[in-house]
Amino acid sequence: MKKTGEWKVESLIDIIDRLRAPDGCMWDRQQTVQTVSRYLIDEAYEVLEAIGEGTADDLKEELGDLLFQIIFMVKISEEEGLFDLSDVIECISEKMIRRHPHVFGDTAVSSVEEIKSNWETIKKQLEGKEDRNAFLLSGIPISLPSLTLARKITEKASRIGFDWKNTDDVLHKIYEEIDELKTAISCDTPELISDEMGDILFSLVNLSRFLNVDPEAALRSTVNKFKRRFTFIESALKDRGSDILSSTLEEMDDLWNQCKKNEEPGD
Repeated sequence: MKKTGEWKVESLIDIIDRLRAPDGCMWDRQQTVQTVSRYLIDEAYEVLEAIGEGTADDLKEELGDLLFQIIFMVKISEEEGLFDLSDVIECISEKMIRRHPHVFGDTAVSSVEEIKSNWETIKKQLEGKEDRNAFLLSGIPISLPSLTLARKITEKASRIGFDWKNTDDVLHKIYEEIDELKTAISCDTPELISDEMGDILFSLVNLSRFLNVDPEAALRSTVNKFKRRFTFIESALKDRGSDILSSTLEEMDDLWNQCKKNEEPGD
């Protein structure tokens, strides 16, 4: 057994080798890159949760879980004769150096926008990531969470000038979409209501981009805040010998406002 501080990447690789060995874990031996991929997504989201709501120890643990999944997939690929961990590290190292010519080369830049522009140019011209005849929005994974997908698509369209001029224009569009949703609701047409709701969410993503706010992170933070306050309500009601099913909306509202006040800076 290793002592604290002695664990290294090689130790984790040894553990995975042992799990995948003929006399190792039956479940681990059966896994493929395809079957493990869903756990990779799960662990990535748990990292995000630790960033938003957890402690440093929580983040450390979740990053470890994510790292395990990544190295596990690399080891499976190595067993299949495709590549190993050194190949992966070499690939990403070369890419980062290549895409930062203003750090590792002689390219001069004066803004973050120039850095982003150079990044895209290098992807297209040096790495051939996008075919010259491909559509502008090609290459963005549609499997991304919807808010992130919308953000990336609007960012890419913005780079060629297809964008609102300022924040006020985006706000005006949001008010316009809300009016259209009201009309759809009055018509009681489910398909139209869904369509207009999507337009509002898309417009809000545009607004978040103008305000330099990550919509996925913002919504996740609000969801966590709701969960925290709702849990406070349940806990407070239990302390009173009551429960949430037998409580009135007024009681729950009072507790909600109490929790909200306790969270205010300075309280």
